[in-house]
Amino acid sequence: MSPHDPAAMPAPQHIPVWNIANILTVTRLVMVPLFVVCMFLEHPAWRFAAFSVFVLAAVTDRVDGELARRRNLVTDFGKVADPIADKALTGAALVVLSMLGELWWWVTIAILVRELGITALRFAVIRHGVIPASRGGKLKTVLQVVAISVYLFPLPDPLQIVAHVAMAAALAVTLWTGGDYVVQAVRLRGSRGKGAAPS
Repeated sequence: MSPHDPAAMPAPQHIPVWNIANILTVTRLVMVPLFVVCMFLEHPAWRFAAFSVFVLAAVTDRVDGELARRRNLVTDFGKVADPIADKALTGAALVVLSMLGELWWWVTIAILVRELGITALRFAVIRHGVIPASRGGKLKTVLQVVAISVYLFPLPDPLQIVAHVAMAAALAVTLWTGGDYVVQAVRLRGSRGKGAAPS
């Protein structure tokens, strides 16, 4: 049998949707409403619970991505669900903090507009190419999680400046990377347009 015979080629590996990486992603989504409920319960112990839920959910984001890559568990479902879970978690935290008067609304709105805008931009230019996640984008995610975690932890008033500084850094990198993605999208569309054959 020839090595080039299709019958001799190994069958493509089927990756089940309900693998460990995707289960962690769905678990993170389920933890979002749990986090929100804990935030609105008044006893101080619930604030520590909300902090713990948020941190645990953020850790699953790191773990599920590593598992998917190392064990070849990447699926179309995971590609869609993972960023949705990330944005649901950080978005819910930002909105709740603003509703409780602990974070300025303009900060929350600026970050959410950037996140939703860049997601829409990626879909808008996907026929021209994929805009990959940059190192700056990954740093943005880390800074957002750290800043939100500091806000969630009940620090004494004199140390609240730490939360403000952390959020200022997260906001700056969030907006900077947003601008960088816009530039990439414009260049991607322009390069594809120049290379297109005349109709």
